[in-house]
Amino acid sequence: MKNTITLTSLIIISILFSCSGDKNKSDAYGNFEAVEVTVSSEVQGKMLSLKVEEGTNIDSGITVGFIDTTNTWLKLKQVEAQKSTIQAKVSNVISQINVQNQQKANLNSEKKRIEKLLKDKAVPEKQLDDINNAIALIDKQIELIKTQNQAVFSELDGMDYQIKQIQDQIRRSYLINPIKGTILEKYVEQSEMVVPGKAIYKIANLDEIILRAYISEKQLANAKINQTTSVFFDDGKGELKEVNGTITWVSSQSEFTPKIIQTRDERQNLVYAVKIKVKNDGSIKIGMPGEMKFKN
Repeated sequence: MKNTITLTSLIIISILFSCSGDKNKSDAYGNFEAVEVTVSSEVQGKMLSLKVEEGTNIDSGITVGFIDTTNTWLKLKQVEAQKSTIQAKVSNVISQINVQNQQKANLNSEKKRIEKLLKDKAVPEKQLDDINNAIALIDKQIELIKTQNQAVFSELDGMDYQIKQIQDQIRRSYLINPIKGTILEKYVEQSEMVVPGKAIYKIANLDEIILRAYISEKQLANAKINQTTSVFFDDGKGELKEVNGTITWVSSQSEFTPKIIQTRDERQNLVYAVKIKVKNDGSIKIGMPGEMKFKN
C-alpha cells in the first residue's frame, strides 16, 4: 500500500512538472542578426586614406577615407581650359550681337523722330519705310549670327555638363560613412587599389538588433506587427536573460524549418519567419541563439 501511494505521488509530480515545463517553454527560436551595410567604392584609384578599424564605433556622415583623384583632377583642369577657349568664342558672338542691338536701338530712336516729323508732313513716308526695313534687316542679321554660332553655345553647355560630371566623380572619391554603428569587417587597407563596386567595409547599428525566429502556422494568429514579446538569450552565466522585443516583420511565405531551429511542434515541417527588434546594451552578439515568447 505504501509503495502504491509513493508511485502515485511520483506520477502526479511528474505530470505537474511536465505541465509547468511546457508552460514556460518559448514559442519560437532563432538567431540574432543586424541590418548590415556594406560600403563600396564608387570610383577607381588608390586608397590614400582609410580610417576604419573592426570593432570601432563611428557616426554617420563622417569622412572615413579618400581615394586618389589626381587623374580626375587633371581631367577637370583640361575641360575647364577647353571651356575657357569656347567662352572666348561665345564672348565674340555676344559682342557681335550687342553691336547689332545697338544699331537697332539707334534706328528705333531715329524712327520715333521721323514719325513725329511725318505727323507734321515735314518728311516723306519713304523715310519711315526705309527705317523699318533697316530694323528688319538688323533682326535678321542677329538671328543669322545666333544660328551660325548655335554649335558654339551647345558646345559650351556640353562642357558645363562634363565639368559637373567630373566634380561628381571627385566628390564620390570621399568615403562618407552612411550610418552610425560598429565596423564589423574591413576588406581594404590603405594604399590598395580599388575599383567601382569593391567592398571597403561592413557596418551595422548594434544598438538595435533583430531576432529572426520561426513560428508554426498555428502561431501565426498570435504574431502581429508592433506586438510586444519577451525575448530570451544566454547571459553568459548559464541563465536566460529576458528583454522586451517588438515584432517588425512576419513572412508571408512558409519555409522548411532550418536545421538549427527547434520549434514547439518538432514534427512541424513548414514554419514562418518573424523578426523581433530588441534594444541591445552590448550583451547580444550577431549569430547568438535566442528565444521568443508571446505575451498574453
